[in-house]
Amino acid sequence: MNKALGIIPARFASTRFPGKPLRLIAGKPLLRRVWERCLRARMLDSVIIATDDMRIAEAAFGWGAEIALTSASHESGTDRIAEVAAKAKQFQFVINIQGDEPLIEPRLIDRLVTKLQSDPAVELVTAAHPFSDAADAASPHQVKVVLDRNRRALYFSRAPIPYSTATRASNIRSKSAPSLLRHQGIYGFRRDLLLQFVRWRRTPLERAESLEQLRALENGVTVHVLVTNHGSPGVDTPHDARNLERILTPRKAAKRNRSRR
Repeated sequence: MNKALGIIPARFASTRFPGKPLRLIAGKPLLRRVWERCLRARMLDSVIIATDDMRIAEAAFGWGAEIALTSASHESGTDRIAEVAAKAKQFQFVINIQGDEPLIEPRLIDRLVTKLQSDPAVELVTAAHPFSDAADAASPHQVKVVLDRNRRALYFSRAPIPYSTATRASNIRSKSAPSLLRHQGIYGFRRDLLLQFVRWRRTPLERAESLEQLRALENGVTVHVLVTNHGSPGVDTPHDARNLERILTPRKAAKRNRSRR
């Protein structure tokens, strides 16, 4: 058994952006864009959208997506995917793909699966990339990670870490912060660890930072990090959606022009 399952958790309710999964971005729902990118990953044997909302389920079914209806009581996307994974015993690996990253790179998904398949010691793997903008690096909405020499996570934080580098005047004034790594919220789990992870209680650092991945570190799990040159932007607010639409609209027009030739 060496199969990999990609799961996209999606919920309709959101304090900052209600209805986000079905928000049209350049004429296509945000969640559909994520799902279509996942289908391009070669190493996934199946892709499932996990939701508790019939509006999302019915829309995704119309696209041809496989749907799993989950409990409405889940506190996180990880809890939601674990409910699906508990029944999907034919899969050894589970990739948790954020439903608000419509430009997720399929090759990154493949790299996570390959890392899990190639190294039996790896139970949990995620990704990070250098910040391109110092303002983003200073934002508590952007999660930072520091690594050891073997690219294993030492700590995740909403604060700019490492402190001595992040607070240099030259970095603050510059437009880039190349020494800081932005954590990209995609996770590859061995299925057994995922089911164990959601049974653990929330840990002190997890509560302090409001970062679920710290639960793994506090329970002694080694978190491997794949470092890429660039990441994919997430959509957290309507403003983010409008910015992304400006990026995608020229691409859409270029495709139309090529098809007319």
